[in-house]
Amino acid sequence: MAGSYDLVVIGTGPGGYVCAIRAAQLGLKVAVVEKRATYGGTCLNVGCIPSKALLHASEMFEEAGHGFAKLGVKISGLELDLPGMQAHKNDTVKANVDGVAFLFKKNKVETFRGTGKIKGAGKVEVTGEDGSSQTLETKSIVIATGSESAGVPGVEIDEKRVVTSTGALELDKVPARLLVVGAGVIGLEIGSVWRRLGSEVTVVEFLDRILPGMDDEVAKQSQRLLAKQGMTIKLSTKVTGIDTSGSDLKVSVAPAKGEGSSETIDADVVLVAIGRRPYTEGLGLEEAGVQFDDRRRVAVDAHYQTNVPGIYAIGDVIAGPMLAHKAEDEGVAVAEILSGQKGHVNYEVIPGVVYTMPEIAVVGASEEMLKAAGTQYKVGKFPFTANGRARAMGHTDGFVKVLADAKTDRVLGGAIVGAGAGEMIHEIAVLMEFGGSSEDLARTCHAHPTMSEAVREAAMAAGFKPIHM
Repeated sequence: MAGSYDLVVIGTGPGGYVCAIRAAQLGLKVAVVEKRATYGGTCLNVGCIPSKALLHASEMFEEAGHGFAKLGVKISGLELDLPGMQAHKNDTVKANVDGVAFLFKKNKVETFRGTGKIKGAGKVEVTGEDGSSQTLETKSIVIATGSESAGVPGVEIDEKRVVTSTGALELDKVPARLLVVGAGVIGLEIGSVWRRLGSEVTVVEFLDRILPGMDDEVAKQSQRLLAKQGMTIKLSTKVTGIDTSGSDLKVSVAPAKGEGSSETIDADVVLVAIGRRPYTEGLGLEEAGVQFDDRRRVAVDAHYQTNVPGIYAIGDVIAGPMLAHKAEDEGVAVAEILSGQKGHVNYEVIPGVVYTMPEIAVVGASEEMLKAAGTQYKVGKFPFTANGRARAMGHTDGFVKVLADAKTDRVLGGAIVGAGAGEMIHEIAVLMEFGGSSEDLARTCHAHPTMSEAVREAAMAAGFKPIHM
């Protein structure tokens, strides 16, 4: 036995490390089990953080090449230094994972390197790379192992030419032709990185729209903007196979519903980004008697406890959006519950952001959700073309939408397409958390000139009339 703990967390992604730190802050003796050489899980190592580093760097590259001249800034001899850009990404990742290591040390969270497996009530076996194992005793276990990329049947991933998001963030040269399978968040974000750097990008999506589950109007306008930037998007189309035998990849695609002719698209790199699935293999969950739902997610109750007392689960392995911040909030909630407090997550107010340019951000209900629920609502919209700061910055693409209850005026949801949307959406999120109305937002003084004024004007449009439109 390696030691006895109040809590052992398996996995140190955003959900796991936040849960461990919060529990330690509340006085629990905590250990974490991590199989990677570094902390932070997919998000910090090969997901959210590195992708945002490349998204920002590629945006700067495109601005310098195409946007600065309109501002009176002339640049000659612009050149892409891809190794330097990748170095920036790697430095960003290191700073973040080192930060988690510091926080573990500061909060006295003990770390065990290796693969964790539940060996019965209150026991976690940790097996290191060398095959040696040790067992931890604990009052509670939290499964926070996250998710992995889902594959296309019959398509082999080599992370060189046929890649997941992991390989797509490590390419050592700009592919002349990039084909992206899947028009969800990951596919559009990474596709936009390589398009800015010079790739001819084609996105193939099985459904008849991009960004499944997001507000229809937001998805349609975003698709128009991405197409205007040069991204080719093929909807209602499926990939039936990839021939990797030649120097060019031959991607066979066909109509999703089987009606119509198929075609072959040549590509240098194919990114498979059709979604992610919970990572639950090898954890000993079946042997421990832990139940799953019909999508192979760990089933939990309102307090994140499985059917086996003392075993909890959070993040991508349970139901709900696969978002790092959702996992973080669940991690905090579980830590507080285990400490005798009343941890809680408000799933009605979890923002979602797509970090393309312009960014796409949503929170709360969409119009489609409200219609399906039979809720009477009103809509307020305001375009960035009418916003003074957006004009000054040259970022007039997009709009703000605010949805409010027709009777009470309580804000039920919001969406923003525009530069900085991921930051501005929190104004609506905080309003919703406090049960605010569109009039509350409309009557709140905003600094001028700011992009956020468009949020206020959209709220005005929901209640009376905006000033600047």
